[in-house]
Amino acid sequence: MTMTKRSGTILDGDSRPEGRGTGTGPGRLTARQLGGFCVLTALMVVTRSGHLGTAWTPPDASWAVLYLAGFYFAREWRWALPALLCTAMAVDFVVISYFGVSSYCVTAAYVFMLPAYVLLWLGGVWMRRAYRRELADLLRWAMSLGLGSSLCFLVTNTTFYWLGGRIPDPTLGGWWQSFAQWYPGFIAVPFVYVGIAAVLHIALARPGRVRVAADAH
Repeated sequence: MTMTKRSGTILDGDSRPEGRGTGTGPGRLTARQLGGFCVLTALMVVTRSGHLGTAWTPPDASWAVLYLAGFYFAREWRWALPALLCTAMAVDFVVISYFGVSSYCVTAAYVFMLPAYVLLWLGGVWMRRAYRRELADLLRWAMSLGLGSSLCFLVTNTTFYWLGGRIPDPTLGGWWQSFAQWYPGFIAVPFVYVGIAAVLHIALARPGRVRVAADAH
């Protein structure tokens, strides 16, 4: 008989929540968990200048960061989610004010970015609860990320088109054309980032996760 013990770190192979805890503050995280959150935040900061990227800059990882943070920090939502939302807005302010990034997307519809990002976070939360360390997780991952990203794009694209004031004569046909034009690229980017994160999760989580405590015969 073999007794095993699983750790609860951010890169643990079993990242499902252990019960319905009330969550913890950042000061109570392990070093690995805090480091993981810092990596996600830094990834958002260094890539948040244009969603599809340029020849010199990588695509915006914000959508993937919100989804991954929902997966890894679901129980820490009281501080982790607001921290990431504030980071996104702060970066937008800095790059527009001091680095010459266009403010074209900052309109009256900008406020709808917040609930749209929450949808991505909830997609990661659902995936955490559904995570079973089996092949079917790939399907669950694709479904939850695809749905979360699609809803996020629907909210941001629709509100920008109809409420942003950038389109002189908005029409239903014009909105659909805009939606169809931008949807594939905006959905593909988070899949690339989360796919890389999934590979790293598997590679870093498997070694040493199971420890033999005692053998009984």
